[in-house]
Amino acid sequence: MKNQPGEAKSREHKPVATAAASAFVFACLVVFVLGCNETSVPTMTDYGLGGMDPIRAEAFGIIRDGLADAYPQIRVNAIEVVATTNQTTLMRNVQHMLEDDSMPVRFAAAVAIGDSEYSIARTSVQRALRDRDANVVIAASYAMGRLGYKEYFEVVRKALLSDDQTVRANAAFLLGRIGDASAIELLNRTQQSTDSSDKVRFQALEARAQLGDQQVLRKLWAIVYSGYSDDKIMGVRAMGALGTQTARDILVTKLDDDILEVRLAVAEQLGKLGDTSGEPEVLGVFEKGVTAGLDEQARARTNVLTALAIGQICTPPLTQHLPKLMKNESKSVRLAAAKAVFLCQTK
Repeated sequence: MKNQPGEAKSREHKPVATAAASAFVFACLVVFVLGCNETSVPTMTDYGLGGMDPIRAEAFGIIRDGLADAYPQIRVNAIEVVATTNQTTLMRNVQHMLEDDSMPVRFAAAVAIGDSEYSIARTSVQRALRDRDANVVIAASYAMGRLGYKEYFEVVRKALLSDDQTVRANAAFLLGRIGDASAIELLNRTQQSTDSSDKVRFQALEARAQLGDQQVLRKLWAIVYSGYSDDKIMGVRAMGALGTQTARDILVTKLDDDILEVRLAVAEQLGKLGDTSGEPEVLGVFEKGVTAGLDEQARARTNVLTALAIGQICTPPLTQHLPKLMKNESKSVRLAAAKAVFLCQTK
C-alpha cells in the first residue's frame, strides 16, 4: 500500500530566500507603499487584456492579486509565476517590489527582472545594488548581468565565499541560472567545503546539475532514493534539471515511490522533459480522492504539486481540472493552477 502524503517521513529544511518559492487575502492592486484604494485596482482592459479568454483571464487575476497579497510568501510565489509564464504586463508591478519590506520578496523581484531581461527596470535594479541585505545585492547583480552588464556576475561568484550561509546558498542558486559552465568547479569546491551548510551543499549540487555537470548523477541518485520525502523531492527536481537520458530513466523508476508527493514531483519533472508517463499518477489525485482524508496543510501541498505537474504534462485529461484548482481555498494552489494555465498554452 502506498503512503499518503501526510504519512511521509520528512525532516525540516530551512528554506533560503529562493526556496521560499516552493509553497504557493486578496489585497488591492496598487503600488503597496501607497496602501489600498478600491478605485485604483486596474482592470483587465487597463492591462490591455480585455479580449483574453475567461480561463486565462481568471489565471491572470490570480497572479495579479498574488503580487499584492498581504503574505510575503504568496508575493514571492506570484513573482516567480510572473517570470516563468512571461507575464510581461505584470513586470512593472514586480519592479516596484524591489522596494518591498520583505527581503525574500525583493530577492525574488530582482531574480525575475533578470530572468525576464526586463530592461525597463534597470535604474531600479541599480538602486537595489545598494540594498541593505547582501542577498538582494547579489540578486540585483544577477539581474544586471542578465541585462547585459556581465561584469556583475563576478559579484555573484564572490558571494560563494560569504560567511553567511544563506548568501552562499543563494549565490549557488544564481550561478546555476546564469548558465556559465566555468562555474562548475567553483560550485564543486563550495559543495565539498567543510564550512558549507547542508543547504549550501545541496544548492551547489543542483546548480551543477543545471549547468549540465553529469558528475552529480551518482549523488543525486542517492538523494532520490533517500528515506526522507523532502530530500527525495529536492533530488527529483535536481535530476530534472540535469535532464539527461539517464536522469530521465531514473525518474521513471520513481513513479512507483511509496510517497504520493514524490510521485507527483516526478511526474512534473518528466513532463518538463517531454515525457507524459506520469499522467496516471496525477489523474489519480482526482479519480481516487486521495486528498479527502488529509489535513489542510497536506491537502494544499498535494494540490500544489498536482497543479505543477499538470503545467508540465498538459494533456487534456489533466488540464480540464485546472478551472477547479483555480477555485481552491488555498491561495498557493490557485497560484500553481494559474501558472499551469499559462504554461500549457505555450506547449
